[in-house]
Amino acid sequence: MDVLARWIPGVTVVRTYEKGWLRKDLVAALVLTALLVPQGMAYAELAGLPAVTGLYTTVAALIGYAIFGPSRIMVLGPDSSLAPLIAAIIAPLVIGDSTAEAVALAGMLAILAGLMEILVGLVKLGTITDLLSMPVRVGYLNGIALLVLVSQLPKLFGFSTDGDGFISDLIEFVRGVANGETVVASLLLGGTAIVLMLAGRRFAPRIPWVLVAVIAAIAIVALFDLADEGVSVVGVLPSGFPSPTFPRVPFDDLVPLLVGALGIAIVSVADTAALSRSFSAKRGDRVDQNQEAVGLGMANVAAGLFQGFPMSASSSRTVVADSVGSKTQLTGVISAVAIIVLLVGANGLLADLPSSVLAAVVIVASFGLFDLTTLRWLARVRRTDFAAAVIAMLGVILVGVLEGLLIAIAVSLAVFIWKRWRPYTAILGRVTGAKGYHDVERHPDAYLVPSLLLFRFDSPIFFANAGFFEEQLGDAIASTPGGVSRVVVAAEPISDIDSTGAEMLALLLDDLDARGIEFAFAELKGPVKDRLHSYGLYDRIGDEFFYPTLGVAVTAYADETGLPSRDHGSDERDR
Repeated sequence: MDVLARWIPGVTVVRTYEKGWLRKDLVAALVLTALLVPQGMAYAELAGLPAVTGLYTTVAALIGYAIFGPSRIMVLGPDSSLAPLIAAIIAPLVIGDSTAEAVALAGMLAILAGLMEILVGLVKLGTITDLLSMPVRVGYLNGIALLVLVSQLPKLFGFSTDGDGFISDLIEFVRGVANGETVVASLLLGGTAIVLMLAGRRFAPRIPWVLVAVIAAIAIVALFDLADEGVSVVGVLPSGFPSPTFPRVPFDDLVPLLVGALGIAIVSVADTAALSRSFSAKRGDRVDQNQEAVGLGMANVAAGLFQGFPMSASSSRTVVADSVGSKTQLTGVISAVAIIVLLVGANGLLADLPSSVLAAVVIVASFGLFDLTTLRWLARVRRTDFAAAVIAMLGVILVGVLEGLLIAIAVSLAVFIWKRWRPYTAILGRVTGAKGYHDVERHPDAYLVPSLLLFRFDSPIFFANAGFFEEQLGDAIASTPGGVSRVVVAAEPISDIDSTGAEMLALLLDDLDARGIEFAFAELKGPVKDRLHSYGLYDRIGDEFFYPTLGVAVTAYADETGLPSRDHGSDERDR
């Protein structure tokens, strides 16, 4: 039973469920359903799919995660940040305007992404999400937000365009407005919905303003017969809920789908893990992040089998569930049942829902994605991270969503490599009134021990920076007044030395020997010493030249050379 509970956390919920939770889960489910239905339909259209597939996806995601997901509060479903990525992946593969083919491709994409997410969880590779650093993730989502906003503007104004990217969408939108294609009634309905949702969220956040906007818009369209006046509406949804089927797609489409699924898996696992950690900490729970990936993957596989598309965790819907008192995943199950009842028994209920209001829902969601505050903060505190965020954002906007994701990952890795490729180095000296040894650039009055160079290298030594280490150390030796007879490398930041670093170190020792300069390490970690043993360099340097601290290294040098203790300023902490 414990093994079953380990892999199917829903079993634990059933075994430990308390009667007092039922009322709170039920109320939370009703409120949540009011948000899930219009958002699910809106994000489906954003992904280039029929609106009803958003409801299929929502149902499969909620039930799949309730069974396999470890968090009691997480809400999964169609996501505004994934929808443009899905559209970018499947649109080039669809022949003509075949809706059935688009649905099948989206279903296969969900299954492939789900299998990757399950694999991530099973082999404990949650660290794959680290490929997207915070600045790059912010830039990527900001790009998505702008892309989503521009793509929905024509629908908000009541017409459609044939643009296939940010620039072309913007040009087509401006051209359509200039040509008088705007449907005023659609614009008024959508614009009013945006104002209502934004103002309501600020002044009365507990009220489901999305539901209020949707109900009001449906009532107005029905009352004034606006569908006959050119206002585009959703229409009657297909009745019933689909039975599970495995989507069939051409074999040649599997490679681009696999590439796209990898990108979706990285984004969705990263978002879900971050959201899960924050809510788990808030509730005092501990959630296995690898099981979180498995739960997400199972939910995606379920969505793919029920004519859905890839989805992820939703911060807005999870916040709603938490704020109205949801206790367990039963909230999601009840919401799923309510949506199925809507599809089976009331599929015409949303027939008069204006497409411009669905666009308004997506546009408001895009406002939530755009993070100007963090961009400003990065520009102020770390320009390189700000540049990475801007590059990721421009990649999404100018190149494409999938390409932008790959650019974002490449930028993350490039920033990491650059920081390790050219790490910070310092010459260390003694500062009056302060313990230890400090960077002389930050403390120009620091005392330098005569003929002794204390050099710090803030990175592991590996193939990309080994030459830089040798170059910087050479410059430090050359710039030391009076010459150097011994170099001590402050090695606490050096967590590894690879074979290229070992090769460089051997040549460096030859050069220093020829110049009569001794070489030593201080504070070098045991595993790195083991590496030097295996390279044959430990004995060459000499056991006596591996000091436990800089203070001990300086004291030893002073004792050997006869420097008075007041010159090198050692203290008990350094020893």
